[in-house]
Amino acid sequence: MHTVWKGSISFGLVNIPVKLHTATENKDIKLRQLHKKCHTPINYKKVCPDCEEEVKNEDIVKAYEYAKNKFVVLDAEDLEQLKKEQEDKAVEIIDFVKLEEIDPIYFEKSYFIAPDSNGSKAYGLLREGLLKSKKIGIAKIMIRSKEQLAIVRVYQTGLMMETIHFPDEVRKFEDVPNVPEEQEIVKKELDAALMLIEQLTTPFDPEKYQDDYRHALMELIEKKKAGEEVVTTTQEAKTDSNVTDIMSALQASLDKTKQKKAPAKKKTSTKAKKNA
Repeated sequence: MHTVWKGSISFGLVNIPVKLHTATENKDIKLRQLHKKCHTPINYKKVCPDCEEEVKNEDIVKAYEYAKNKFVVLDAEDLEQLKKEQEDKAVEIIDFVKLEEIDPIYFEKSYFIAPDSNGSKAYGLLREGLLKSKKIGIAKIMIRSKEQLAIVRVYQTGLMMETIHFPDEVRKFEDVPNVPEEQEIVKKELDAALMLIEQLTTPFDPEKYQDDYRHALMELIEKKKAGEEVVTTTQEAKTDSNVTDIMSALQASLDKTKQKKAPAKKKTSTKAKKNA
């Protein structure tokens, strides 16, 4: 598994040399853009609109736009030095908190934590401490030129780090338009909704979910490769067309759920019938 970061995590005077490995992967299917006429892949050039000439990577500098068309140019050396100063620091666990105190909106990316050389004992100590205390650690880490807030928690038999957004990176919900104010709820509708929620409640099993679009796209690609004719079928509507109000929709949903959960009747064997 590829190492994306190498350093150390500390809590108090305990220092743990560790490596981070990306815990998730993007399974999106990447499609290339081709010239429709000759099917040649399209290239993209960096062109200066003022000079009207192609710009090479070594001729590009980074800058911060503090006002319209006004920039502060940042030297590559300054950025590299700043990055090195932050990366050389050990990741220190600042606080210990309960996981349920953090809203899921803060979570960003997950990494597996593995102990580096001579770090197994301290790694095991932190893992056991978090497990027994039922707490997680809050820390800061520099990954790919960006300082991140992160949590360290127990995952299965090891430790995991999950980067989380800083508070000023989370937008205010008050700015969301057209959110209705508190509505007067009809008790009959609420009871039906609660019943539907109860009937659809099940232990979470991630294996039962899949990316239907990605699988369908791969099937289409494979058929194209094999030279098969591709046909499109009309999908069956998920809801009844005569459902026009909330109560009807809830009742229809409850009826469908009952049908799905109804146990299949056992067939009486011919032998059993003869013995009867």
